[in-house]
Amino acid sequence: MRLVITRCQVDYAGRLTAHLPMATRLLLVKADGSVSIHADDGAYKPLNWMSPPCTLREGTTDDGITEWTVTGKNGDTLRILLQEVLHDSSHELGIDPGLQKDGVEKHLQELLAEHPSSLREGLSLVRREYPTAIGPVDLLCRDADGAAVAVEVKRRGEIDGVEQLTRYLELLNRDPLLAPVRGVFAAQEIKPQARVLAGDRGITCVTVDYDALRGLDDPSARLF
Repeated sequence: MRLVITRCQVDYAGRLTAHLPMATRLLLVKADGSVSIHADDGAYKPLNWMSPPCTLREGTTDDGITEWTVTGKNGDTLRILLQEVLHDSSHELGIDPGLQKDGVEKHLQELLAEHPSSLREGLSLVRREYPTAIGPVDLLCRDADGAAVAVEVKRRGEIDGVEQLTRYLELLNRDPLLAPVRGVFAAQEIKPQARVLAGDRGITCVTVDYDALRGLDDPSARLF
């Protein structure tokens, strides 16, 4: 990972345009190729970003200012002018073991692994915690036609979960033995903004009834 603290100006051009005026910000260039721009507030959410696969080209303007041009797979661009670099360092983080889920979320994943057809008729499990270069996919399944389906499981479904699944899908779809891979975002509750983003990314949202799933594993519950 490369961390750069800099006074910079950022312009995005793609399906829309966006402008960040000159200010001091943190730029992150991750090993997966993603580039994101952060302010010193707003928690984890970047001000702007480019998801992999993308390319970063460093150059200078006619005025001698350092310029990064980040180009995405669809031709959209981030143009970053680095007026003053305050810090620039690179660090090897190694392979992350992944997020350790809380009890309910972990159990929800286990239940869906045992009953994948509750998400979609004909769905069968290939593997739990399917490994990728950026962390494990919660569930890798096959549908009734044999097509691969990646499932991300959350207790509460928010935009960051959709982004996480999007990154997994981008990697999985590079594997000719799996592609094309569709995505399912499963949670007990899914925020409206997450549903909109998922729909834009071609990801199916499924609201999961945790108590009903637990009933499938409880023989006494099936008697009533």
